[in-house]
Amino acid sequence: MEFYEIGETIKKVRLTKKLTQSELAGKANISRQTLAKLEKGSIDKISLQVFVKLLDALEYQLHIEEKKPFYYFDPESIQR
Repeated sequence: MEFYEIGETIKKVRLTKKLTQSELAGKANISRQTLAKLEKGSIDKISLQVFVKLLDALEYQLHIEEKKPFYYFDPESIQR
């Protein structure tokens, strides 16, 4: 997942939960401006601590998995 996609996902979840930026920022103890920049993808970085606070406020958790290689085709589908 690219960094800008994280902001888009946070915004989507926030809207699903019917929270304003101010409400979510308050629950996560961050500024509304920081949240707005994150949602727009115009922030360079956030700390892991802030990210975890946002996830907690949204009642979500982080799931980490091994990155899978990307193939344009299935090599097994080539007939020999």
